[in-house]
Order: sequence, then structure tokens, then C-alpha cells
Amino acid sequence: MSSAVESRGGLLAPEILARVKQVHLRTHRLVNTALAGSYRSTFRGTGIEFEEVRPYVPGDDVRAIDWKVSARAGDTYVKTYREERELTVHLLVDTALPMDFGTQRWTKREAAAQLAGLVAMVALRNQDRVGLALFGPQPGLHLPAGKGSRKVLRLIREVITAPASDGPSDLGAMLEATERVLRRRSLVFLVSDFLSGLEEEDDWTEPLARLARRHDVIAVRVVDPLEEELPPAGLVTFTPITGGPPLEADAASRRVRAAWAEAAERRRAAIGSRLARARVERFDLRTERDLAEPLVAFFRRREMARRRAP
Repeated sequence: MSSAVESRGGLLAPEILARVKQVHLRTHRLVNTALAGSYRSTFRGTGIEFEEVRPYVPGDDVRAIDWKVSARAGDTYVKTYREERELTVHLLVDTALPMDFGTQRWTKREAAAQLAGLVAMVALRNQDRVGLALFGPQPGLHLPAGKGSRKVLRLIREVITAPASDGPSDLGAMLEATERVLRRRSLVFLVSDFLSGLEEEDDWTEPLARLARRHDVIAVRVVDPLEEELPPAGLVTFTPITGGPPLEADAASRRVRAAWAEAAERRRAAIGSRLARARVERFDLRTERDLAEPLVAFFRRREMARRRAP
């Protein structure tokens, strides 16, 4: 690799380049240790293709009987299918200004970049195609699905270096744009903190439900621990990342900490309710914890559910 990596705006500053390389290296390590073998057993393809008609044998699914062929042949025949092996994986990543918040080793945006890198790397190792779309107040960069050894580094770099957009993310617009672009059934990871647009007049549930009816959509909620729990640190001053006057909170007060936690629970419940109404699976990506573990746990849950399915 050259000593500098180009972005849409020119060469990256050395500290940003170092961060990109750090995230990329960590992604490689996590895939090699935690995710090897989990991906393909979980996602077996986006559909099936007709292969042949053969004589029925006891134990075959009666729903597979080809009645027209059976009538012509005077015996019972069934259709067999071959599963499509190649997946198209599409990553939708929120890069609005609130995603740059972080009190741990990683900001929410950097955690999202690692998640995108992990998914992309395991997908590409299984010869699947990977695409990326960034969004904030408006849909941003779109990389069509493809393959290639440099794809993972490009994805990580684009997520980390995308200009932070002022204003709340327009999740509904992003979902509608994705619905128009994705023609083939795809595996879609929607990565966001989902804090924008929780008001009723900005309901993104319906466009998400439409997308989920055509594609396998997985929502990943990125969470910083301070957003849910206020440590007993005395008088704390918060400066909103999106602008506005500073906010002071007496973190030593149990009542204040309880109100903080209750507000976080209301947000979490509102987000969960919308995702449930859209019939979308979800998991949380917390910046203070191992970033591969929730993805591994999700793969395992999906695999177990497939095994239990009739």
C-alpha cells in the first residue's frame, strides 16, 4: 500500500489514514478469529433455480410433485432445485453528524465502519458481491455491488472519511432510494443509531417494511454507553454535537441518572417498535464492547432458526 490513501477530496490527513489502517487491520483479525465459517452456514443464497425433474421417492416433499410431467409419464415425478450460491450484500451506513459521537475507543461511525468491514470481508471471502450506500440528511455516496481484494479497505475508508452532514438523517429517503436501486434480492445491513426522525411525522417504518418484503434486511443499532447510562460524575456539561446551547446535568443525582436512563429506554423501545412493525431483525453494536461478538451471535441465531424451521 502507498504511504497515502486517496479520498474523493484528495489525500487523507496522516491521523485519518492511521485510523483507517487501524480499523482495517482490526477487521482482518476479527474475521480470522471470530467469523470464519459462520457466514456461509447462515446465508445460503438469495433464491433457487430449477435443476431437473426426477422420479418421486418416499420422503420427498409432495409439494414438489410436477403433476403435468407425472400425468404424461404415468408415474410420479418431482421438481428439484439448485440453490443460488452468490449473494448480493448491500451496506447502508448512516454518516450524519451524531454518528461522530463517542466516549469509548471508537466513535459510533468508526464502529459502523468496522461492522461494514467485517460483513464485507466475510462476504467477499465467500465470493459474494458487496455494495455500499452512505446517507445523512440526503442519500450520499453509492458504490454498486462488486468484488475485489481492495473492496474492504475502500468501504472502511469511505465510511470514516465521508463528510459529516448537519441535520438529522433522512432514513426514509435512503430506504426509498435503495428500493429503487436494488433489483436483485439482496442481504441488506442497515447501520445507524436510529436517533434521527423518531417523531411521528418522520416515520420511516413503511419504506423499511417495503424494502424488507423484497430483501433480507438486518438493522444494526449503534450505541455509545453514555447515551444510555449517565455515570455518577458530578456536574457535567454537554455540548450538543448538532449545535445549540450547552446542557448541564448533575450526574451525582440518582434522580437525574434515572431520568437519563428512562429517556434512553423510551428511545430504544420506539426504535424497536418500528423495526418490529417493519418485520426486520436487529442487533445492537455497542462501542464499549467487542464489535465482532454481536455479529457472530446474530449469525448463530439465524443458523439455529434455520435448523428449527420445517
